[in-house]
Amino acid sequence: MKNSKIAIVGLGYVGLPLAIEFGKIRHTIGYDINNDKVAELVGGIDKTLEITSEDINSASFLSFTSNLDAIADCSIYIVTVPTPIDKNKQPDLSFLIKSSSMLGSILKEKNLVIFESTVYPGATEEICVPILEKESGLTFNKDFFCGYSPERINPGDKKNTITNIKKVTSGSTPEIAEIVNNLYLEIITAGTHQASSIKVAEAAKVIENTQRDVNIALINELSLIFDKIGIDTEEVLIAAGTKWNFLPFLPGLVGGHCIGVDPYYLTFKAAEVGYNPEMILAGRRLNDNMGIYIANRVTKLMSKNKIHVVDSNVLIMGLTFKENCTDIRNTKVIDIISELKSYTCNVDVYDPWVDSSIASLDYGIDLIDKPIKQKYQAIILAVSHSEFYEKGIAKIRSYGADNHIIFDVKYLFNKIDTEGRL
Repeated sequence: MKNSKIAIVGLGYVGLPLAIEFGKIRHTIGYDINNDKVAELVGGIDKTLEITSEDINSASFLSFTSNLDAIADCSIYIVTVPTPIDKNKQPDLSFLIKSSSMLGSILKEKNLVIFESTVYPGATEEICVPILEKESGLTFNKDFFCGYSPERINPGDKKNTITNIKKVTSGSTPEIAEIVNNLYLEIITAGTHQASSIKVAEAAKVIENTQRDVNIALINELSLIFDKIGIDTEEVLIAAGTKWNFLPFLPGLVGGHCIGVDPYYLTFKAAEVGYNPEMILAGRRLNDNMGIYIANRVTKLMSKNKIHVVDSNVLIMGLTFKENCTDIRNTKVIDIISELKSYTCNVDVYDPWVDSSIASLDYGIDLIDKPIKQKYQAIILAVSHSEFYEKGIAKIRSYGADNHIIFDVKYLFNKIDTEGRL
């Protein structure tokens, strides 16, 4: 399959960088059902700001389409659609199911379908493959084949990009596993790790982020304890970090499309096979409640400083789930906002990275264009965008009323520069 044409299905944070890299070396088509997104990419615009127009132009063999017929003659399909959780924190495989059904309608003999979307162990062969078989009329591992190579995209990270992050690969037969592995070796300079099976590769993905989730939950719980004791969490972590094997995690909000989601895929599968995953779910509950905890810390701090909470003006700086990216999927900043509004606070949200129309559509939040000087009784630094640090603490204080407090969630500034932090 050395010269086979590739279709990348789904052009978000995962699919677009992948399409760019393959498009530099072989005929690649980026497919997405969003007509507006495809039109923007054709014009060299990526609204996520992860890819530049120069990046797109560098992919000489890449084209974009929202027309299914345009990818019908491809031999390799790589699926990079979202796999979120629903309101009950159960896996939402609807995008994956629709993509499998769609691909099944155009699947041909000897085609290879590789999935990159995060799933629980077994989902590719238990959910996707039967749909591909049904829609195509073809037989798995006889007429067509599958692979799984979990994405490791880190939005906003300009250092750890797709080509220099080691890639886990797998295939539905030993021969296909080799083909999948060699395919990714064409673009991944950091190399690959060939897993023994698709299930192993699927499991590797979900535990990567589950491990981080549990570790951050521990540090968040320590932060809660240290607050009651009256000592600074960062000082404790710096002291403990002098030991060579202490892991450098910080407390904070755990949202986004990976760490805040992937553990639920693993716990879903665990429950399905009759195991009750206690530690993972305990960590999830703790992390999911941090936004409410932060809001309560802020209101208590306001009261301590003789600031009336009711009808107060609060500025939240940052809405994205992490710094220096546009991604607001599953952001836990929304929990801070909701809790403060329950206290009848007037909340302004400022984030220069976020498209205001998306914030309004996804969360019903009207972002402000810029903070208003001398308005706010409380200022919460919720996301560590570089712009906020560059403003400096004096500029940020200028947004505060005569009596105000600053709460630094992300340790952007020194302890002495703010009234509170995690």
